[in-house]
Amino acid sequence: MSIDSQTTDQQDTDQHDPRIGAVPIELNVATPFVARHLGPRDEDIADMLGVVGKDSLDDLIDTTLPGAIRSGKPLAIEAAASEQAVLAELREIAAQNTVLTSMIGLGYYGTVIPSVIKRNILQNPSWYTAYTPYQPEISQGRLEALLNFQTVVSELTGLDTANSSLLDESTAAAEAMTLMRRASKAPKGAVLLVDESVFPQSLGVIRTRALPIGIEVVVADIVGAGIDSPEALRAAAGDRDVFGVMVQYPGADGYLPPTAELRALTEAAHEAKALVTACADLLALTLATPPGQWGADVAVGTSQRFGVPMGFGGPHAGYMCVRSGLERTMPGRLVGVSKDAAGELGYRLALQTREQHIRREKATSNICTAQVLLAVLASMYAVYHGPGGLRRVALRVHGLATAIADRLRAAGVEVLHDRFFDTLAVRVPGRAEEVVSAARESGINLWRADEDTVWLSTDQQTTPQDATAVLAAFGVDSEPVGRVDIEAVDLASEWDGESVRTDDWLAQPVFNTFHNETAMMRYLKRLADRDYALDRGMIPLGSCTMKLNAATEMDCITWPEFADIHPFVPAEQSRGYRRMVDDLEAWLGDLTGYDAVSVQPNSGATGELAALMAIRAYHRDNGQTERDICLIPSSAHGTNAASAVMAGLRVVVVKSTDDGSIDMDDLRAKVEQHGDKLAAIMVTYPSTHGVYEDTITELTDLVHAAGGQVYIDGANMNALVGVARPGHFGGDASHLNLHKTFAIPHGGGGPGVGPVGVRKHLAPYLPNHPFDPAAGPETSDGPSVGAPYGSAGVLPISWAYLRLMGAAGLTKATGVAVLNANYVAARLREHYPVLYSGRDGIVAHECILDLRELTKRTGVTVEDVAKRLIDYGFHAPTMSFPVAGTLMVEPTESEDRTELDRFCDAMIAIRAEIEEVGDGDVDVADSALRAAPHTALCLTQEWTAPYSRAQAVYPPGVDPRSKYWPPVRRIDGAYGDRNLICTCPPPEAFEQA
Repeated sequence: MSIDSQTTDQQDTDQHDPRIGAVPIELNVATPFVARHLGPRDEDIADMLGVVGKDSLDDLIDTTLPGAIRSGKPLAIEAAASEQAVLAELREIAAQNTVLTSMIGLGYYGTVIPSVIKRNILQNPSWYTAYTPYQPEISQGRLEALLNFQTVVSELTGLDTANSSLLDESTAAAEAMTLMRRASKAPKGAVLLVDESVFPQSLGVIRTRALPIGIEVVVADIVGAGIDSPEALRAAAGDRDVFGVMVQYPGADGYLPPTAELRALTEAAHEAKALVTACADLLALTLATPPGQWGADVAVGTSQRFGVPMGFGGPHAGYMCVRSGLERTMPGRLVGVSKDAAGELGYRLALQTREQHIRREKATSNICTAQVLLAVLASMYAVYHGPGGLRRVALRVHGLATAIADRLRAAGVEVLHDRFFDTLAVRVPGRAEEVVSAARESGINLWRADEDTVWLSTDQQTTPQDATAVLAAFGVDSEPVGRVDIEAVDLASEWDGESVRTDDWLAQPVFNTFHNETAMMRYLKRLADRDYALDRGMIPLGSCTMKLNAATEMDCITWPEFADIHPFVPAEQSRGYRRMVDDLEAWLGDLTGYDAVSVQPNSGATGELAALMAIRAYHRDNGQTERDICLIPSSAHGTNAASAVMAGLRVVVVKSTDDGSIDMDDLRAKVEQHGDKLAAIMVTYPSTHGVYEDTITELTDLVHAAGGQVYIDGANMNALVGVARPGHFGGDASHLNLHKTFAIPHGGGGPGVGPVGVRKHLAPYLPNHPFDPAAGPETSDGPSVGAPYGSAGVLPISWAYLRLMGAAGLTKATGVAVLNANYVAARLREHYPVLYSGRDGIVAHECILDLRELTKRTGVTVEDVAKRLIDYGFHAPTMSFPVAGTLMVEPTESEDRTELDRFCDAMIAIRAEIEEVGDGDVDVADSALRAAPHTALCLTQEWTAPYSRAQAVYPPGVDPRSKYWPPVRRIDGAYGDRNLICTCPPPEAFEQA
């Protein structure tokens, strides 16, 4: 977190002084990379400006952006000389990190990502440039991969339904807390009872999330107490009712409780109307009895050790799995099996009515972006290894831990627990620091639990040589540790028979087929070919900013100096990362106008919540706890309302006018009505409707005058960088989306990073971390996620983007993004009404095409147009958001004029098809629009359509040599929700009839 001591206080808005003059947009930017990143060439820009009716990019911005908020101060981000220079600089930064062998554990472990998976997924734009699979017909590959992930989680935990990833283990644990509260029938004042062996970082996030919603968290020795009755459970909670119990399995100190004791605990909890969550290690579950078999209702954790690098804390795919009956209250996205229009199997996102973009303030969670790319990596690790390979990895990990424990005990060193999987707690009275230091001198990081205790964890990267070095650090003179004989491992005698897993798992063919590299490579290629990503063409999704993720920006994320750093290493081992964080926070502060920035939040929704938590704490410390009203425009994204509720605020909706802008009369009335209780307003700027509203400064003044704070959602920051700063035109806090504006790829639905920026008065309330004082202020309410710097492993991408573009390039990119959107609007306006616009019909960085009258007249829906676009070789724009019956288009600055014209031509051709329906030439039910998309297979079957096969699959503008073929017809979503299946089919489904 960086704070500029020279910045102004809250009352000084530091707005642009018109006398200074706006920062001009340079057309001829000298930085070579800028021309690589931007789609239109300078001569195209001139022609496109002519179509839009503007003389220059500055003229365009001046027309649409209110002059009062235009920046008069250029950005202070210096551009690198070249892509090669940036890579050289990144090498220098990486060299400042010290990579030691990590045996710290605590939820982050060394793992080996198979090269076939790294090359064909992590380094493959077909996977990392895809978007969330809201269009299932063109997302079947990653949907299958996510179904594999859900199957892995479900079978290893022994529970019924897993989601397709959460943000990390700590936030998953916090989500489990609120799920248990919703599902439990315990009294209102009941508490959450957390075992003392839960990871400290998870406990920190749980407490942070519990505070604003009034949940009391009680920490006790649950596992060691032998709780076997409701009375004992209540006593452990301090004579309080309990709605939920949370245990770590195995514990942070390595202890693996007997299954019989855990079953007694869950039976007691259920009798007391409480639910039980297990924070479970997936690799341990290949050997230990799964939580579902001892009665847990929920399991959460991380899939990081399934082939996903530590990356200084992330990104990693958290998981949640629930027993039957809880799936409809589970947060996060859920992939389900359905069928297409031809009756063939197809996948889709299931039960979407649970999600925040539908339920808003009634949502179960604010989660939007998850960790799809990381979930895909973890699922393919399981596919490649299969159940036998996973078990062998786990046995070797356990065998090395056992070898260390046996030798320590033989030398008279006390190992605290006899039952463990991979983690040992070793008692060395008064010598913990000495042992940890000695190990560090040998190139190994251990964990100092306290002055008398050292924790150490083995993992897939641990070698017998590491084990020998660890013994030496404890002062044990031992014969070198040899290779683990996994056949000799006798878990039943080490633990007990009931605690050892004996059932079959992952018996489905997909987990027992692709175990050689050739087969795996072809499987991954097959899945990638089913999907549509940026490597195929434009993804013009409004409010999503699907811009270029340049190869140079991506290049370094797999370097060991970035990939293999544990988030809790001593600060001197992560100097490179810390320099990068300082750079990013300073740059982001400069371009937003905020005084302090934290990169810790690992999604936009998390950053949003962190900002609202800061606002809430600010009012609390000012003695104004009654301020709990959050004003939210009716057009806002659903995360806004969901986040406000999670922050303990009450949502009051502000109306929108017919032109899509905030109804200022209604706002004044709401501010007047709730003035003394007003905590904040949440606004998106430019608006969700794609317009720079000229009332923004009036709005901020109204709210500030009433004592409220202004949260400006940074989802549309791609239209502001270099031309306006939210912190200078009235914002008190904003989150940013590094996975939108700053080039981190969407990964098919994650990773994301959602830094939060605030003015000086809110800086004391930014997130902190229990293990890293530099991560945030002591005055904070706590961490927002599990790692001190969130998903640090992808921060080099945004760092490289900003360094490559520089101030002039970033400002020009904003101008081109606005130009591209206006070019599309200008070309399509006579065919589809553009719903909202500003002066001279100019929009911001996106435009909304209104199909409502066409639908009313012809019956052709936005879904028909979206699916027909697939036949034309395009991903559809955003459907029915923020206005039902519309398409929202955001082309970004990275698309060239050729691609923009191809899209516009396709939309114009589709308009002609709609007109054929309107003229009565074809019934909508028989049209190519309603039957879209068309597969190659359907061409081989009986053809009864009134249009030709060629019209179906080769409409105007489609090059037969580069045709994208969707693998399925239109998916039947309702069928999938009625017949919910969220795991791979069992082996019996593949038997011959």
